[in-house]
Amino acid sequence: TTREFFRPNPIMSNEIEALRAKLAKHGQDHVLNFFEKLSDSEKAHLVSELRSIDLEQFEKDYHRAMATSEEIKLDQFMTPLPEDNIANATANPPTEDMARWRSKGLELIAQSKVACILLAGGQGTRLGSSDPKGMYNVGLASGWTLFHVQAFRIVRLQQLAKEAHGGEPVIPWYIMTSDSTQEPTIAFFESHNYFGLHKENVKFFPQLSVPAMDFNGKLILSTPSSISRSPDGNGGLYSSLASGGILDDMAARGIEHTHVYCVDNILVRVCDPVFVGYCAEKGAPAGALVVSKAAPDEKVGVVCKVKGTYQVVEYSEINSTTANLRNANGQLTFNAGNICNHYFTLDFLRTSNSRSNELKLHIAKKKIPTIDANGQPFAPTSENGIKLEKFVFDVFEFASVLAVLEMPREAIFSPLKNKTGANSPASVQSDLHALHRAYLASAGAVFEDANGTEIKLEDTNAAHVCEISPLVSYAGEGLESYVKAHPRLRFPILIAP
Repeated sequence: TTREFFRPNPIMSNEIEALRAKLAKHGQDHVLNFFEKLSDSEKAHLVSELRSIDLEQFEKDYHRAMATSEEIKLDQFMTPLPEDNIANATANPPTEDMARWRSKGLELIAQSKVACILLAGGQGTRLGSSDPKGMYNVGLASGWTLFHVQAFRIVRLQQLAKEAHGGEPVIPWYIMTSDSTQEPTIAFFESHNYFGLHKENVKFFPQLSVPAMDFNGKLILSTPSSISRSPDGNGGLYSSLASGGILDDMAARGIEHTHVYCVDNILVRVCDPVFVGYCAEKGAPAGALVVSKAAPDEKVGVVCKVKGTYQVVEYSEINSTTANLRNANGQLTFNAGNICNHYFTLDFLRTSNSRSNELKLHIAKKKIPTIDANGQPFAPTSENGIKLEKFVFDVFEFASVLAVLEMPREAIFSPLKNKTGANSPASVQSDLHALHRAYLASAGAVFEDANGTEIKLEDTNAAHVCEISPLVSYAGEGLESYVKAHPRLRFPILIAP
């Protein structure tokens, strides 16, 4: 009797026929080919999955994606950003504008009106790791991971805001994970006691997934009882914020401003008060932090206008002539390199969620594991399907004003993507060490070798290890007292609380 009680309820035959008819209407009834061979629990699982798919929207998305699938060069439609849309924060020492923006940003943080949103759904696959990328040990002397570095910057920034404006500032940290990174990420934060942050101020939410399809728009079975699914790209953020209850949590906390960024950037200034303050001062619903392109052919998107709306144009969407255009001063005409470092008001996040079905759909052709005609696992050796993805920056077109701020690449951008070469653990270590050497030099430090001979900053290199805990300094501030006590420094340098 007990076994009978816990057995899944059988699905009524009329329900199946209704589902089969609905699937057939959209040309998707092939997913029931193995239905009669499934167990009751497998049948229930498949039916539940199929009921969760809006077949009409799925079909619309396929046709919309295919209609725009041919890569069209956008050169003739592109115009540079208007001068009043972009400002510069590359000066050192800071300009009056930069100081004012920083003060405004710290004031908003002190009022607990600023939150950060981390895109952390990726694994370190290209780094040879199956762990979430944020857990990857990049080889710093401290042993810190990307999660450590970012969390400590939040701790320090809360402290700076308190020192400047009083109160008990809280910067909530909302972390978007994926099916593969959710559990290990939460476990990692638990094991490190949330890096000194209060648990209630760190919220995890899952990125939504979408069904994969073949080249004809047909659903793909991963097993006889499961539909193949994949994350919907970082542009799925807006729907995921709503479904995960994050928008409501922000509203309840009184959040008005947010900073969105990717986990792989070791130099990211989380909720940078200069950037937040600049965007807030302009009253912009959206903003982008950019760097000058390293070269005309650098593989980064550029922030510009296309047919009058704000957009990030990928390097593959423009030809070489446009990429090489220069202004009278010699600067590249399309120079605002996108680094996935964005500002949004809470109101704009709500708008982006309500308009998420309008976002451009990007096609990614993939080798998608499936089953053969006999229902057995089949691993394709060539691309057999597509995944539709949305990009986080495609909401810029919804913005009436886009506030764009340029900062020095060496101060804010060094992504971890590859095992060796550019954007590798070795390169991000080197970039971090170089920035921290510059911080100390600005504070008046003198570097010397083992014999006491001075080493000029410009003569240092990757061998001169220098690491400053973000708990000591968020962006180079507050190091004068340390340098006064230690005016001459020898490598390796590791400064921690």
